[in-house]
Amino acid sequence: MSEAKVLPILRVEGLTHFFGGLKAVSDFNLTLQGGEIYGLIGPNGAGKTTVFNLITGVYRPTAGQILFRGQSLVGLPPHEIISRGIARTFQNIRLFKELSVLDNLRIAAYAEAGYSPWAALLRNSRFLKEEARIKERSFELLELFGLQNLAGAPARSLPYGEQRRLEIARALMGRPSLLLLDEPAAGMNPGEIQRLMETIRWLREHFSLTILLIEHQMRVVMGICERITVLDFGVTIAQGPPAEIRQNPRVLEAYLGKEAVL
Repeated sequence: MSEAKVLPILRVEGLTHFFGGLKAVSDFNLTLQGGEIYGLIGPNGAGKTTVFNLITGVYRPTAGQILFRGQSLVGLPPHEIISRGIARTFQNIRLFKELSVLDNLRIAAYAEAGYSPWAALLRNSRFLKEEARIKERSFELLELFGLQNLAGAPARSLPYGEQRRLEIARALMGRPSLLLLDEPAAGMNPGEIQRLMETIRWLREHFSLTILLIEHQMRVVMGICERITVLDFGVTIAQGPPAEIRQNPRVLEAYLGKEAVL
């Protein structure tokens, strides 16, 4: 008897998007299996972040389909996509810099908080119970990310690497199954990059996550990704495991230059 076919956690088919007359992404296809760490790379302007914005509902595709656990995401608003189990971080860290570390996590839970504005105003038992749950979840994540002693500090006071960890922790507040990381190593020094690689592997195992990441640091991409897609001017020029991508002449020319070595 044949084994049942495993449904991909994410399937993107023929994804195309125009900005006016400019085709930013052209016929993009991706099949992501549960538990994978998958890399999306390419030069600046290749369309990588546009793909993330299409998956998360920031943009609606001109053509194509996006299926998450077999269900279409096309046309859904971002908050609905988040509620289905997809979370993301951003290339430029988007924390609430003047709020505390703890409040940056708590605010991520309010979209699904189980109380009404009226209950919040009255501070009734339902409100207090839900707030206690959110706070408990927040401290669990802060402890896991080594930030519990900074809970009351303003987010702007954290070193860059810790701000990145806080942003990832905030993305996990909704218990996603798919995490999109947009250049998580940007601005990091070599020591921070090594810790980030270890963190991403740990995230996959500890939270049973599937991870899709955009990254320019080849050390990260080649070190932790099982498969990679390469974009150039919105067009896919290569797909495969790191060993194949490292030797692909189109990648070497389009992404890193003819003389480069990955």
